[in-house]
Amino acid sequence: MQERSTQHDSLPTTVTTAPLKNTPTAWEVGKTTGRNGTGHWRYWDRPEDDIRRAAESWASDIRGVAKPWLCWNMNDRWCLLQQKLILEQGWTPVVGWDPNCGAAPSKLAPGAVAIDFNARLNLQVLYQHIPLEFEFLWADRLAFWHADMLMPRVKMATASSWFDRLADGEMAAVKTYGGMRNIFRTKYHRFWEVLGCTTRGASLDQFQKGCGWWRGYQSHPNSPTDSAERARRQRFYDDHGCGVYYWSRYCEGKVKAIPERWISKEHFSVITAKNYVRAESKSKEMDINFDLRKIACRLEISDLLEPSPTGLT
Repeated sequence: MQERSTQHDSLPTTVTTAPLKNTPTAWEVGKTTGRNGTGHWRYWDRPEDDIRRAAESWASDIRGVAKPWLCWNMNDRWCLLQQKLILEQGWTPVVGWDPNCGAAPSKLAPGAVAIDFNARLNLQVLYQHIPLEFEFLWADRLAFWHADMLMPRVKMATASSWFDRLADGEMAAVKTYGGMRNIFRTKYHRFWEVLGCTTRGASLDQFQKGCGWWRGYQSHPNSPTDSAERARRQRFYDDHGCGVYYWSRYCEGKVKAIPERWISKEHFSVITAKNYVRAESKSKEMDINFDLRKIACRLEISDLLEPSPTGLT
């Protein structure tokens, strides 16, 4: 058994965790049997027609929605709060989930739309990068953020205004260097889907030029066959969003860069919390490591929290 105390908007009690036996964690499944759903071109094993057919239903689900904002439900309480923040800015929350470590939302805010992005794909794991990579097939524009992002209303309004002003063919995303040690090592730079917005034209241009959000963009089916170009791509890192950075640098892609420091205090993850406690899934980790009520109070959005059956938020 391990006992660890969390900090930084963390739960005020000591958290005790025990290692699981004989049961693969969600993290382990994503690295083994479910890696074809993690947004990685080297592991993707489905024909393009599968995605195109699935995207037809996604497009149908949001017909009439002018400004969709993708939420990935890892935790019902966090996701519902995200939905309410989005609705206040005049956008429509579009809620998806990963069957490996999330679930269909138990409750939707009025006006939100739930989409089972996996209904036709039937993947063991489904990262949000799957619908994000193929945005051009199902939406004119799509805002997005991580499941563990929350922002005060003033920042929500600022982000919303940025996203509203994007022309087709443009996008916005957080620019990260991969740590200060890499600030001059551009091979590690990338755009991060922690917060951003893309348009149909930008998404399509990335796909046609063999770039985009997925890892392993060097193995993209549309990657150029020119040997010099392929050699240049191999010099760059292949994390999620590295292909978007490459698109902006070498393919005349238009990306409004959001500074990472702008969202550093609103992103609640393993990289922002001290003494972070690992669990079998991201969903459990969010409850273990962070006090949602405390966070909401600090961000002055606690009025949007749902009361618990006991009367507490």
